[in-house]
Amino acid sequence: MKPCDKEGRDDTNFLEETLGCLGKCKKTPKDVRWVGSRDGKYVINWAEFEVLADTCYDNGFGSQEVADDLVVVGNGWWLERSEYDGAEGWRFKKTPRRRKVMMIYDTITVEQHNKKYDDIAVGWQSLSSLNRPDVYGDD
Repeated sequence: MKPCDKEGRDDTNFLEETLGCLGKCKKTPKDVRWVGSRDGKYVINWAEFEVLADTCYDNGFGSQEVADDLVVVGNGWWLERSEYDGAEGWRFKKTPRRRKVMMIYDTITVEQHNKKYDDIAVGWQSLSSLNRPDVYGDD
């Protein structure tokens, strides 16, 4: 892999970062089905990605350097890019599973909740909290 030490910068090898994330998630390149854009319009295989990803970039604070819609997709899981104030990296996601016993819901926004119920919700709410688990139960 390409070394990433340039004039005092603390750069990261993107391929090494990706392999490290796969390893933490107990995945290998053999588990990868494709790599591309979140919408599936741009797609390459792992071997092609390996060549492109063997590059250095600054994953620290500042502007995001790696395409923000890049995903590494496996069977039932994917890696997606995450960013906070320019510090970027991979985030592991699994395809959600539907439970055998499901709850019907009719509220998906804070505004809908506040019109329907007598308590006041603010941002960062889950479907469960917006649909009154205290009344209907959470399981």
